Amino acid sequence: MKTKNIICICGIAMMSAVGLSSCSDILDEQPRSSFDPSFFKTQKGVEGGLTALYSHLRNIYGQAYYLTSLEAGTDEYTYGHSADGNQKDIDMTGAGNLTPQTVRSDAYWGQGFSDINTASYVIENASEVGIAPSLVAEAYFFRGMHYFNLVRTFGGVPLDLGGGELHSNNAPKRTSVRNTVDEVYERAVFKDLEKAIADLPETPRVIGAVTKNVARLYLAKAYLTYAWWLENPNNIPTYPATSKQDKSQAAKYFQEAYNVAMEAINNPGPYKLQETFRDVNLFENDRNAEWLLWADHTLESELYNGAGFGWGNGAAPENFAGWFTQWNYCGDMKGTDKDGNVFNPVLREPIQGLGRPWTRMAPIPDALEKFTDTDKDSRWDGTFATQYRVNMAKGGNKAAYVNGANGSQIKNGETFLKFLSADEKDANVTYAAENGSINAGTMEGEPAFVIKLSDISRQTYPGLWKTIDTRTDRKMETELGSPNAGSVRPYPIAKFSEFYFIAAEAAVKGAKGSQSARDLINVIRARAGKWTYSVGYNCPKVEDHSTELTDATPAEITIDYIMDERLREYYGEGYRWFDLVRTQTWEKFAGVYHIADGNGRQAVEKKRDIQKYFYLRPIPQGQIEAMVCSPEEKAAYQNPGY
Repeated sequence: MKTKNIICICGIAMMSAVGLSSCSDILDEQPRSSFDPSFFKTQKGVEGGLTALYSHLRNIYGQAYYLTSLEAGTDEYTYGHSADGNQKDIDMTGAGNLTPQTVRSDAYWGQGFSDINTASYVIENASEVGIAPSLVAEAYFFRGMHYFNLVRTFGGVPLDLGGGELHSNNAPKRTSVRNTVDEVYERAVFKDLEKAIADLPETPRVIGAVTKNVARLYLAKAYLTYAWWLENPNNIPTYPATSKQDKSQAAKYFQEAYNVAMEAINNPGPYKLQETFRDVNLFENDRNAEWLLWADHTLESELYNGAGFGWGNGAAPENFAGWFTQWNYCGDMKGTDKDGNVFNPVLREPIQGLGRPWTRMAPIPDALEKFTDTDKDSRWDGTFATQYRVNMAKGGNKAAYVNGANGSQIKNGETFLKFLSADEKDANVTYAAENGSINAGTMEGEPAFVIKLSDISRQTYPGLWKTIDTRTDRKMETELGSPNAGSVRPYPIAKFSEFYFIAAEAAVKGAKGSQSARDLINVIRARAGKWTYSVGYNCPKVEDHSTELTDATPAEITIDYIMDERLREYYGEGYRWFDLVRTQTWEKFAGVYHIADGNGRQAVEKKRDIQKYFYLRPIPQGQIEAMVCSPEEKAAYQNPGY
């Protein structure tokens, strides 16, 4: 192919805002049916393009099918009981087949390039209409961020969308050329993020706007990822072919990653770690100082929420990611009252820990067993919904109680079902009879039904407490509310805590500095040991086990140890596939897993066939079909193996 244009990645943003210079402390979104390129020649156009870059985050983050592409098929999640091809194709166990037609990374391909094009419009026109460099820097950030996420997903991608390399395109064409991985990093990712750091402010101009440290996080992560790519310890193939993949250069970029991460840690600005792990993900504490970037949603306005409040359709820009990780607790659990009437004692409710269930992704027991010392390390308690409490009164059921385990009587607000932690793996649980269809067991002295981690199945498992919905547009003490709409919570994209992990990983790979990998990881582990409240038991727990956890940290930190710590810190949030691919440990951590099929209690071994070419996702088939070129050229455009 001789020309360098492309049709389906040159879209122009469809959401504008014109209130950037107002006194408001939030972005003022106003809808537009379309953008004409000449609109970017105006101040309103440039400002509208900038705001679109924020609002369009909702099309990617909180979009459950994109989350599927980052979690299913890893050591964190496999497909659930109600999964379809979206989850099975990516599991690599023969349940499906990952192809260019089925890849769900397509959610990023289309939106990412559209926003890259919008960012380029802003960059090219900002000075002409008098936009401050600090605002233009936001466009540089988003262009660099999107190129980074694209290159680490697909390999080399086009820098020329039709208007020239790193220029906007308003004349769609139907051909394309992919740049190499090193070209994307060196010409786009690094330069754009470095420019953003230079010109962005230390503190956000409005709530949620990007700053120097937001850009630093992505630059540090990009340096780290590029260093691994250069080292290529397991000889993972890259595409398109390049001669720049040089192991001798890796140390330089590991050091750069360490330096940038430490710069942010030492100069945090308005950001900081939360006091406890629960505080990071607690609904009432959304948009806290640990969150660097998020896709915003709100209950204040359907416009600013990006979706309606009454019913969710399971499509972007709704935040419906939490649905995929929740099992059908409200249909599968059954109980009886004193007269033997059968009913569901735990009803669907939009509170953190419940919400709308889709049973599409099931957590893998092997990974859950890495959450140990759960009476000290709060991350098990602050990650999963481990206890399901009776709320039947809110649905109008006037029964005084529901019959529980061991002849107990479970009242409203009390636990009906409990998932035991890895620390209770030796508990004597008797599975004598089904409870509804969940096959729950009993344990001596325990009024609730229980399920051991080794006995969870694709149908019955702990939900992901940290991201599940909460709504306040009802009388929460007496009403179930509207649990079938998308979440009105913002979806966190980047967190300040990751600076510690990046610097620690770089240090393990040889970077030098004032803090060792153990020093850095222990900051995270110390926080994990601090408690003010127990999610599982729904009551205060004021304890500090920081010293115990940090004393237990190995003297020598390894990449495997960091990977386990990252799993405990970011479980289910969309980090894991990138972590496994970056460190080239996908087969090692996720090649084999165990889970009960259907809703049995007997876990079976599943082996994944993770070929090396799977380390790049296929270019979406829609892109291939849209190009006008020969079959040979289309085949050459696609990543090998697909």
